[in-house]
Amino acid sequence: MISIDIKKSFKNANFHFKTQIQDNSLNAVFGKSGSGKTTLLRLLSGLETPNEGIIKVDDKTWFDSKNKINLPPQKRDIGFVFQDYALFPNMSVIENLRFAQPSKDENFLAELLDIIELTNSQNKYPELLSGGQKQRVALARAVAKKPKLLLLDEALSALDSVMRVQLQDDIENIHKRLNLTTLMISHDIAEVYKLASNVLIVEDGKIKKSGNPDILFENSQLSGKFKFSAKIMKIEQADTIFIVTLLIQNNLTKVVATQEEVRTMNIGDDVLVASKAFNPIIIT
Repeated sequence: MISIDIKKSFKNANFHFKTQIQDNSLNAVFGKSGSGKTTLLRLLSGLETPNEGIIKVDDKTWFDSKNKINLPPQKRDIGFVFQDYALFPNMSVIENLRFAQPSKDENFLAELLDIIELTNSQNKYPELLSGGQKQRVALARAVAKKPKLLLLDEALSALDSVMRVQLQDDIENIHKRLNLTTLMISHDIAEVYKLASNVLIVEDGKIKKSGNPDILFENSQLSGKFKFSAKIMKIEQADTIFIVTLLIQNNLTKVVATQEEVRTMNIGDDVLVASKAFNPIIIT
């Protein structure tokens, strides 16, 4: 069990994160840009220091402002995967993995290489790998030391849709085989549905809701024929109505919305689209 109750103040923002995370669960951190998702992960990892509060992982305290405990990142049992790979360019794939291990375990590294399907490329350097392969190496390196907590900061957002699906499978496979506790930031509702057993909804620097994605994202008042995720690409006014252009699985479509509905919409938002009385509606 990971217990979190921490506060952090910046010049233009105040954050207060309070929640509990179950062991071996895969948690999606979901919310709009600027809501505090990355800040939460950086505070957990030790890359940022809370102003006050406590972070406790099982029977070990990582941070406690009252007792002046603040473990540095290297003392926290975490693996962190960023969007930009952050591989060592002068090291081969296998050397990148070995570097992350505090005690060498070649059998485990061989297992990781098999999971990410790079056994035959283990002696290649990052410059010879595709973007998807680099991110697979970054994922394997993050778990090479068998961390208690795996943090994924939009780790898949730079990948194309085909490679993203493959990496989702890798994440799910590694999470289950290693019994990890995982927190992943994602703006993709379909990705959250596929991977997460629990979702943390972050708004205005706070965890406003948490729970099963089916409960949080499904609207019980909707009895439509379909529901799917989309991204808002454009909002245009046409007389007294608005036309919202949506990106749905690499296809653009237009949906009619009212002035009241578009007040809560912004370009770039991830939304849920559903039918109600045979007319598509958008849920922000």
